[in-house]
Amino acid sequence: MADVVWRLRSRGCWQEAADLLRPQAGRDPTAALQRAELLIEQCLFTADHWERAEDALRQAEASVAGIEARAAASCARGFLAYVASVLGRRDRLDEAQAALGRTSALLAPQAPGRPLLDFRRGLVAENLLHDPVAAHSAYARAHEGARERGDELLRSSTWRHLAGLARAAGDRERAHAGFAASLRLREELGFTVGVAPALASLAEVSEPAEAERLRAEASRLVQALGGVPVWLARRLAQVPAQPGPPDGGTGHDLRHGIS
Repeated sequence: MADVVWRLRSRGCWQEAADLLRPQAGRDPTAALQRAELLIEQCLFTADHWERAEDALRQAEASVAGIEARAAASCARGFLAYVASVLGRRDRLDEAQAALGRTSALLAPQAPGRPLLDFRRGLVAENLLHDPVAAHSAYARAHEGARERGDELLRSSTWRHLAGLARAAGDRERAHAGFAASLRLREELGFTVGVAPALASLAEVSEPAEAERLRAEASRLVQALGGVPVWLARRLAQVPAQPGPPDGGTGHDLRHGIS
């Protein structure tokens, strides 16, 4: 079951994966939370299906027992509020901060859920509070925690966001190394739906010919997956066919760095 759910998720088939988990979610709080996380990720990539995610998360929250399970549900609540805020449905910054704050209070410093919490706090700091210093600190903690726990999927995201901050600071060399590491991990893991954003990010710090190739590959993947991520599909459609070299400036496209 776990392998099938992963394959569906990695190809952007979140609803199908969630449907597989539905019977188990009714009796297993862990499965209920996994199902909610899948549907929240669907919101992140599609900017849609909010009610499905809300319903699944409420079910998970109602069934959790134990400190770590409560923390995981609260972390998911904070992430859903963050995604809704970034993608413009409505401003839920206060809810995101409160939920992630509750998560932090529940988790011990070395708890397994701490790296994911740190990563999500970094997202809030970067994209809602516009505080790159706080974001870098949170991402760095998440990155180290993911490395220690062997969570390569999370590490692909921390590499990506640390690289994004480096790019915003004008450090193209560090940004290129980080984006390349993120892409490599996602390809190795088979996280197909996450490969196109990694390709597009790497393109921004590559030489013109390579950037054009990377964007073309990202566009093909987005089309093959039915137009997701939607925010990347819109962004790629706006890129000129012959882009100039990345300037290493501080311009920041919010939808480009949300995950």
